[in-house]
Amino acid sequence: MDIAYISAFAALAGSAIGGFTSLAASWMTQRVQFRAQQLAHDIGRREELYRDFIDEASQCYADALQHSEVDVPKIVRLYALVSRMRIMSSATVAEHADRVMRFLVETYVGPNKTIQQVFESVQTGLLDPLRDFSETCREELRRGVVIPKFP
Repeated sequence: MDIAYISAFAALAGSAIGGFTSLAASWMTQRVQFRAQQLAHDIGRREELYRDFIDEASQCYADALQHSEVDVPKIVRLYALVSRMRIMSSATVAEHADRVMRFLVETYVGPNKTIQQVFESVQTGLLDPLRDFSETCREELRRGVVIPKFP
């Protein structure tokens, strides 16, 4: 075999290997970028879900302190948000949301609170039923927890 063929073959092989390496690196970069975008999107959706739950639960809690009759549409909206959390969030976040729901229903069932009782609850730190939920959500979002997709 002629030496010119060997050098031509080596040049072609080098070009093919270089092209393949470039293609593989580009593919890997695109894949990593896609996963990062997907994670950012999922975190954004969970942030919005948690914000909606906190807003709705806060309104419900204020209503429960003043009224003994349950505002059924509000409770149903909250349960819908909790159900979405069971799909999109960690089990710990969903569990804390369930605790908030139980607390709200218990508050509705209990007697109405006077302003003095509300003030005492503020002083003792019992007026924040969303604290544990909020802290759990913040920790999950800070860690960037990836929730596995359904098969």
